[in-house]
Amino acid sequence: MPIVNIQVTRESPTPGAKSVTAEEKAKLIAGASQLLWDVLGKPLDSTFVVIEEVELENWGWGGVPVPEMRRRRAQQK
Repeated sequence: MPIVNIQVTRESPTPGAKSVTAEEKAKLIAGASQLLWDVLGKPLDSTFVVIEEVELENWGWGGVPVPEMRRRRAQQK
């Protein structure tokens, strides 16, 4: 019984959306489940997928939160 945890920032590539849409989440669930079937032969009905949306301020790399990293990158261009 595989359990897949997916963490994404709370934003969406869909214009006007403030978070990942239900359709995008459904595609993530289907894709992750299919990958486990294709690679490991794990049945779709025994695979659990959990999607967690994380606020941008709670996600960082390079020692700073995502919004600050994006500001820095924008200034470099």
